[in-house]
Amino acid sequence: MEQILKALLAVVIGVAAAVLYFYGSNKILDLIFPSQTKDPADGARNLRISGMIRPWLFLGPALLSLGIYLVYPVVASAWISFRGPTGDNFVGLANYRWMFGDSEFRQSMFNNMLWLIFVPALSTFFGLIIAWLTDRIWWGSFAKMMIFMPMAISFVGASVIWKFVYDYRGEGSDQIGILNAIVVAMGGEPHVWIAMPFWNNFFLMVILLWIQTGFAMVLLSAALRGIPEETIEAAVIDGANGVQIFFKIMIPQIYNTIAVVWTTITIIVLKIFDIVLAMTNGQWDTQVLANLMFDWMFRGGGDFGRGATIAIVIMVLVIPIMIWNIRNARKEMEGR
Repeated sequence: MEQILKALLAVVIGVAAAVLYFYGSNKILDLIFPSQTKDPADGARNLRISGMIRPWLFLGPALLSLGIYLVYPVVASAWISFRGPTGDNFVGLANYRWMFGDSEFRQSMFNNMLWLIFVPALSTFFGLIIAWLTDRIWWGSFAKMMIFMPMAISFVGASVIWKFVYDYRGEGSDQIGILNAIVVAMGGEPHVWIAMPFWNNFFLMVILLWIQTGFAMVLLSAALRGIPEETIEAAVIDGANGVQIFFKIMIPQIYNTIAVVWTTITIIVLKIFDIVLAMTNGQWDTQVLANLMFDWMFRGGGDFGRGATIAIVIMVLVIPIMIWNIRNARKEMEGR
């Protein structure tokens, strides 16, 4: 109860501070540059000046937050990546040479590539198929709600749920994990699924697929409903079947939305951390870049230089995809 009250108090204070800032700053601006003056020319000049300043009053807090929490960390991380473990002594490119020669970093890159290849593609594919199918059944809204529901669960919460799915008890014991219970019921042997090198990466990917498929489904369902009926009717008149209409008529018309969904999930995958930390903590060859960065930065005494170097690599990987995502979103908006 105490935590709830503190959270409510923080919300109230935050909202009150925001209202006070916007109301107070605009009031002060109007007092400094009043529109009602004895000389109409002065009033017009004040209106022009206040009109130029007012947008910055609204943008100011956002720009300040971006500077403090985005720009400064990027610059500081880049600087620290050229420093030693404590961040005091300058070591040049030593951290980058270490990184490309480190086997654990190469393993993390390989695992990230696996996630990048399978998760965005499969999430987008399943989301597209489900969006298409659920629009054709009477209980489609209920199906969409159930599929979208995992989006409301945090990555750590989803990992806890899937830990019970993959749970393993010794042979001869009752298997409470759903997967092992099914395997045993079919006459097989239970396995420690998340400790199986290489394949355990795919078992972890399933968790993110479970979460992101609902996101892809919602956006792609909206895009499918935006397709003009005339094009579908023309295809039917020309003798196209359902599959041909879907792949040759619908998909080309929503390509930009598919690209936005795919790249958005790709960015999430590049930053994946919570699921790996909660499920395996990077053990059994499941380490990914964000988890490796966390280990070097905060564990084992900490090495700020190496941790910052891995952070820069993640940022460099994310930026091109993010730019492409923004451009595709802008093209789609302009197309509308």
